[in-house]
Parts: sequence; structure tokens; C-alpha cells
Amino acid sequence: MRIAVDFDGTIVEHRYPKIGPLVPFAIDTLLQLQKENHMLILWTVREGELLQEAIDYCASKGLHFYAANKNNPEENRLEAPRKLMADLFIDDRNLGGLPDWGVIYEVVKSASKGSFVSYEDMARAAAEKYIEKKKKNLLIRLGEMLEK
Repeated sequence: MRIAVDFDGTIVEHRYPKIGPLVPFAIDTLLQLQKENHMLILWTVREGELLQEAIDYCASKGLHFYAANKNNPEENRLEAPRKLMADLFIDDRNLGGLPDWGVIYEVVKSASKGSFVSYEDMARAAAEKYIEKKKKNLLIRLGEMLEK
């Protein structure tokens, strides 16, 4: 899958134009996605020297993108379409914000298998599991109280 990844607020915390602290598990998750043959494109508002700083920062962590702010490394941005061709976008400006990187990994993994599970689906399933556990614990406590 082609995955476009934002930098500020997604890989690192917002400190633009500076580079903020690393968002926990961002680099590890992206490296794992690369190992699973996903193509990663850095898609950021940064340009020029600021873009190069972001590329160099990621490279220092072992993360190398297929392209940055374009569809492929050879693309001439002056002649290319403005729309990035990606299957998924990972960005802190998503509706609902940026889920944690464990959730992002699970969503990408499900999508790559053709059984897309949304963040909403995952949150609903977690809530249902939590409620069931609470109900079970309540029934156990009620049973213990009745036995006394």
C-alpha cells in the first residue's frame, strides 16, 4: 500500500518550524510497515531546508521514505498533479485526531488484508469488551454477596 505520512504532529510533536520530540512508537511503527512492504511517502507542509531537516531526522532514525511531497522521487512538482496518489494518509489533522501508533498499525494491517477496520470500529469493539468485563465482574460480585 502507498501510505502518505505527515511529519509535524504525527511523527514528531508540533514545534514547527523546529523539530519537536518524537511521538512514541511513530518511527518503530513506520519501520515495521516498511518491513511489510508498504511504500511510505512523507507528505508535509515543510519545503526546502525545513523539508530536508525532516528527511534527515527520519533518516537518522533509520526511516527512509520512497518520496517526499511528491508521488515518486523523479516527479517534477511543477508538472505533476497536485493530488498525491496514496491509499492511506496518516495525519494528526484527521477527523478525530491522531490515534496512537498501535491503533494506526492495526488499521493499516487490516486494510492491507482487504478487511478494513476503522478506528471507530476498533474503539467500539474495545468499549464493548470493557462493558462485558464490567458486567461479568458485577455478576461475580453479586453472586458472592448472595452466597454470604
